[in-house]
Amino acid sequence: MFRCRKNKFEVLLAHPGGPFHVQKDEGAWTIPKGEAAPGEDLLTRAEIEFEEEVGFRPKTVRNYIELGSIIQKGGKTVHGWAFEGDLPESFECKSNLFEMEWPPRSGKRKMFPEVDRVCFFSDEIARRKLKSTQVPFLDRLRAAIKAD
Repeated sequence: MFRCRKNKFEVLLAHPGGPFHVQKDEGAWTIPKGEAAPGEDLLTRAEIEFEEEVGFRPKTVRNYIELGSIIQKGGKTVHGWAFEGDLPESFECKSNLFEMEWPPRSGKRKMFPEVDRVCFFSDEIARRKLKSTQVPFLDRLRAAIKAD
């Protein structure tokens, strides 16, 4: 999701939840994303993941901007789309949860949100916050917007 507010371009990024990311900031944020099943429509999966991780379903979006794909350091391929929109004034991040053993080797299971917060950032700040392998999505989005 991106928006123009007071003539400034901003993108929405998600901060990963769970105990491993609590103290991480720059280089840790990501676009809302998830994993598609084989043969699943990737745009449909992206819409579902956005809603599950952000806790907000945008009104019908007709003008998605396809941003292609990148390969993250761990080998995962991420396909990206962008759309113009904004969050309501009353918005609160409500991500789906995952379960993991915590503390490690304790035998105890604990639930954590996949995303603990989302925020709009200027292009300059987003480049520092975003995982380095996802920065090309920003370049592609800016190029697509300028082409319009």
